[in-house]
Amino acid sequence: MHLYIPVSLRVLAFAVLGLGVGGCASVPPVKRLNGVVAAGGPLAQAHVSVRDSKGTLASTRADTQGRYQLDASTLTPPLVVMASEAGNRNCRTNQAPRAICMVAWRATLEDGDNTTNVNPLTDWLVSEMATSLQFIGPQQFAEAPKAPDVPTSLQARALQHLRSGFGAALARSGVVDVAGFDPVTTPMRADGHGVDAVLSVLNHTRGYDNDSGEASATIITDTAWRPIAHPFGDRANEPLHMERAEREHAAILAARVRIFIVGDSTAATYERERLPRMGWGQVFEDRFKDAADVKVVNGARAGRSSRDFYNGGWYRQMLRYLRPGDYVVIALGHNDQNCNSLRPVRGAADVANLCTYPNDAQGLRQFPVGQPQMSFQTALEVYIHDARARGAIPFIMTPTTRYLNADRKAAHANGDTRPVVSQHRTQQHAEGGYAFTGDYSQTIRDTARANGVPLIDLEAKTIDFANAHAHDWQDYWLVVTDTVKFPWYATQTAGTRASPDTTHFQERGARAMAALVAQGIKETPQLRALAQYLK
Repeated sequence: MHLYIPVSLRVLAFAVLGLGVGGCASVPPVKRLNGVVAAGGPLAQAHVSVRDSKGTLASTRADTQGRYQLDASTLTPPLVVMASEAGNRNCRTNQAPRAICMVAWRATLEDGDNTTNVNPLTDWLVSEMATSLQFIGPQQFAEAPKAPDVPTSLQARALQHLRSGFGAALARSGVVDVAGFDPVTTPMRADGHGVDAVLSVLNHTRGYDNDSGEASATIITDTAWRPIAHPFGDRANEPLHMERAEREHAAILAARVRIFIVGDSTAATYERERLPRMGWGQVFEDRFKDAADVKVVNGARAGRSSRDFYNGGWYRQMLRYLRPGDYVVIALGHNDQNCNSLRPVRGAADVANLCTYPNDAQGLRQFPVGQPQMSFQTALEVYIHDARARGAIPFIMTPTTRYLNADRKAAHANGDTRPVVSQHRTQQHAEGGYAFTGDYSQTIRDTARANGVPLIDLEAKTIDFANAHAHDWQDYWLVVTDTVKFPWYATQTAGTRASPDTTHFQERGARAMAALVAQGIKETPQLRALAQYLK
């Protein structure tokens, strides 16, 4: 018996069978992005978003181990992948605390799984490409309407720079194929081994763009806050020294006494390329007895104000170590004075992001209506309250002096005999660019008294020191005469004999400032327990 089946049904049946057997090519293959979001451990529950070359946006969330997966079948490469910590999506502005944010970029997509990790190294890689393409930084690159195309030559150069700077560290941590390593595509786990071992000794954030006030290029430092974010250019700096970083990391964890410096450029640690420039925090540990088991954690960062040091994530980098009994030195104020809204180019940006206002002559806080965070005292109290909440012991210092006279000219220069005087106050000019003016050092004294924290009046000490060194001050502040030995300064507009840097120090000055801080500790009864460890 033969069953009659209409032609139309037979065609349909063959079509259905074809889909299931011989017609697989008509079904688009699945393309997946998967990888790990990590920053010295998994970035648990991170928000992950992907933008393609047409502007299409897809998103997902990482799990507790930082792992994520996303169907990318409908996306057209290149792709930019953005990750931000759970609960905070602010990746660009400094007016509020910035989230941990990182970016990765992928040129192609293959069928099946496409490993695409997001971590500080991928962010550094994107930063290198982004700034070469005239973006402010990786976040602006990532938030472009469409995922930018990157010339193959630029991709290769950035990747080679990264391998040069981190290759030895990766090899020491167990990464086998360093020559073929790509932080985006090389599989990893956030388990403290391999790539993650390298990430565990790094600090990561983004810088500050002076013109816009937005987050700028990626900045990576090691466990001693030694800059290694750009160690591979024409003037090769220092690659990540993994053994040293591990040793310093272990020392921080094991030390009996730990001192954390919240500070600016006058205290910061500088890379080899910037020698002889040094911050006093860079050499402060040398003031303590060798057997005292004291570790100085110098998180100070150039250009940062009390508000921006917190909002930009610099303070957060130290918090992974902070524990009860630690000391927190609050040494800020130089950059809080950037409150002139009429300053060309960067005035408005600095007011919005860096500026805090000093107390008035009666010791009362000054700030715009509804913006108490712009009070200098209020910004300083964030660190005091946080340290105490964690069982740490805060103390506060007035800033080091600038080597300037009352006319804001280099003191004791060209036969001028007028002494160094305090520069940490603002006064209104004819154009009225300041919303509030006053004395920043006095505000620090007000803050210490109001909160019952020990105070070291470092400004007064350094003014006395400066005026006692009228004939050799250029041996302490940053005045470079040998540009053969220190070639960085051959092209600099400050820090030379022709244009002395009256704010920052060379090694002799940094050590002198560190000695004055130590003296201040010895003179402060509330710090007697710390003073016993000093030489």
